[in-house]
Amino acid sequence: MTTVADICVALVALLHAYFLVLEMILWDKPTGRRVFGLTREFAAQSRKLAANQGLYNGFLAAGLVWGLLQGTAGEAIKIFFLACVIVAGAFGALTVNRKILWVQALPGVVALVLVLAAR
Repeated sequence: MTTVADICVALVALLHAYFLVLEMILWDKPTGRRVFGLTREFAAQSRKLAANQGLYNGFLAAGLVWGLLQGTAGEAIKIFFLACVIVAGAFGALTVNRKILWVQALPGVVALVLVLAAR
């Protein structure tokens, strides 16, 4: 069960690394504009804000990887960063777009449940 939980944690970390790339690098490029449904003008105006947001997603990914690298000693780290992922996803769903609940928070919830079940 621990292996399945760790695979899910790793997938959440990869997802957040992907968000980092989308928000920090691709935000004002055709791919980023298509993913987020942005006009060229809005993407250019909000590029710095998106980069900041992407950096935070990178911190979430780094924290999850840190927890994974600690093995069983990293359980509390994984739980903390998964909780952060869930809170960020819920807040994003409430303030920006409901889709964020499914794309960010739900994978975090699934991984957290598996981490807790593997105890």
